[in-house]
This record gives sequence, C-alpha cells and structure tokens, in this order.
Amino acid sequence: MKAFIFDLDGVIVDTAKYHYLAWKNLAKSLGFVFTEEHNELLKGVSRVRSLEILLEIGKVQLTEEQKQPLLLKKNEEYLEYVNKMTPNEILPGISDVLDYLDANNITYALGSASKNAPLILKKVGLLNRFTAIVDGNDVSKAKPDPEVFLIGAQKLQMKPENCIVVEDAIAGIEAANAANMVSIGIGDAELLKDATYILKDTTDFTIDFLKNLMN
Repeated sequence: MKAFIFDLDGVIVDTAKYHYLAWKNLAKSLGFVFTEEHNELLKGVSRVRSLEILLEIGKVQLTEEQKQPLLLKKNEEYLEYVNKMTPNEILPGISDVLDYLDANNITYALGSASKNAPLILKKVGLLNRFTAIVDGNDVSKAKPDPEVFLIGAQKLQMKPENCIVVEDAIAGIEAANAANMVSIGIGDAELLKDATYILKDTTDFTIDFLKNLMN
C-alpha cells in the first residue's frame, strides 16, 4: 500500500500570490522593492525565515523585538486574501486526483509549512478530505528538514518508503528525499531536478499518471 503527502501552496492551491502581495507591501513600507524573483526564495520556507530573507534583500537590520509586529502585519494582510478564497481556487486536476485516491482507498495527508493550512483547506472545501494534516504548528524544523513528512507518515500509519510526496519547492523535494520517500515535483524541471518524477504543472498530474505510478 502507498499513501500520499501533499504540500499546500503551489500543489493544492496557489496562495503564493497572496504571500507575495503581502511581503511586497511589507517591503514597500520598509523602503525597498521586493520582486517576484525575490519571492522564489521564500517558497516552502517558514514565515520567520521568510522575513529574515526579505530583510537581507532590503539590507535592513532589525532586532527580534522589531520583527514581531512585521510578522503579524504580514500575516494579517495575507489572511485578508485567504478569507476570500473559494473552491474555485483549487488547482486544475487536483480534485480529480483526490477523487481517484478516495475511490481506491488510498490515504493522503497534508504536509505544509503554513500555520494557516487548516483555514485555507476549509475555505476551499477540502478540510475533511485529508486523513491527517501536518502544518507549521506541528513542526519545530522547517523543510528541507524531513520532519513534516515523517510526522505525516506517522499519522497515516505508513512507513516513509511507502509514502509519495507531491511538492513544488526545492526545499520540499529535499525534505521528501531525506525522508526516503518518492517525490513528485510540480514546476520547473531544472529547479526540481532531484525529484523522482517531475510534472510541468498540476494538469500533468493525471489519473493515467497516477495509475502508472501505483503500478
């Protein structure tokens, strides 16, 4: 038997655009420009580390005390976008994949750095579909550390080598590989070259691909 562990951003939904807008506005308030290229550096990274990277880009030095209100400000703006989400924001093909897994009694979990993962899943109508949810509240080490996926395997009562991780970030692929799991990378083939399988986007995550994978 196999089980799946899905990342959230860029795999189930695209909330990366909302993160980007919130970080961009925060950078603007600090007096520098934050670009989409810069935003790539934050993929799959915790909120605290994301702020550190952002401050490095802007060459801004702050104390830990000064960082806390910025983290709150960014998250509040991000949540304003999230609260307007609907099931229409589930990425193409993902609903079909989950339907196939359900029909074939294949369990799946969510493994995400986002502390807002349950809220996002609720907004898009998927909260009750996952056997287990591991989010930023459950882990002490961020990807590329494999902790999030190992906890996911534990919650699914599966051995790591029988788990298949679906990710769109380099850090996530590294974490899956470190956990001794099969990794499916969704996105840029060059960036995700260490994944076991690479798909251009979620439209390539087809039932035929799943059937071949399971066989």
